[in-house]
Amino acid sequence: MSSTFKIIGIYGRVKNHGVTDTIRALIDYLNPLCQKVLIESETAEPLNDPSLQTIAPSQIGAQCDLLIAVGGDGSLLHAAHAIVNQTIPVIGINRGSLGFLTDILPTELEKIKSILEGKYSLEKRFFLSTTIKLNNKSIGQDEALNEIALLTAAKPHMIEFEIYIDNQFVCSQDSDGLIVATPTGSTAYALSGGGPILHPQLDAIVLVPMFPHTLSSRPIVVEGNRQIDIIISPNNPTSPRLSCDGREALNAPSGSQIEIHKKLQPLHLIHPPDYNYYEALRSKLHWGKKLPYSGFE
Repeated sequence: MSSTFKIIGIYGRVKNHGVTDTIRALIDYLNPLCQKVLIESETAEPLNDPSLQTIAPSQIGAQCDLLIAVGGDGSLLHAAHAIVNQTIPVIGINRGSLGFLTDILPTELEKIKSILEGKYSLEKRFFLSTTIKLNNKSIGQDEALNEIALLTAAKPHMIEFEIYIDNQFVCSQDSDGLIVATPTGSTAYALSGGGPILHPQLDAIVLVPMFPHTLSSRPIVVEGNRQIDIIISPNNPTSPRLSCDGREALNAPSGSQIEIHKKLQPLHLIHPPDYNYYEALRSKLHWGKKLPYSGFE
């Protein structure tokens, strides 16, 4: 079979239920299609198959033409971070509880063949980059496909901080934190915090306050190329934390400045031909889903 994707990488969080079996089934499906398959090294360990060709996460973007992530949305996020500076496209096979980013079910592996034949749609989803500075020196940095979350320290307490957009003062807040999300992340943590759903093709960022100590603080959506700065007040008794896509948190000490902006290199996300964003909202988030009528007797 002729395909533009000659070398396929496979990534999965094998501790999740059913992922190992699905990866084995995927490998068996791809082999007759004469595709070269490379398994991410940690993913390959529980497969216990010395015949498999493995690859380090840092080499996936350089050696593969397509990356298939097996698991839930968390697995796809981990895969995206492994190729954050590469143009290699990613597609997800869902073995998670929600799978909003992973389109293909384990029983639908024939959709992989259609994709290899060029029958797919491609979306570009942008990352956010963040840097924490203290006394004008960088003390931490990371990137996020979903969201950057400013969180309280281990002992819960209100965080005092100021928000600036393009160097213009927006507001000061006393709250449990702040979620800065991409359109991709608008259906994740930000949605749980009361934020709006942003269509993935929008060039926009949403800021969602977490339990603000005021009745007037509401989420705000800004244009995607804006520079967002968060100044942590010196009055905070402990250092808040900054977490990108739920990864290991970074300390943001009192008096520090958090800089957030769109990353130039996007994620290339592949969807099968029958993908429908609004159907995904209805089926996976039950958004606007028509419920059967149940009247009182």
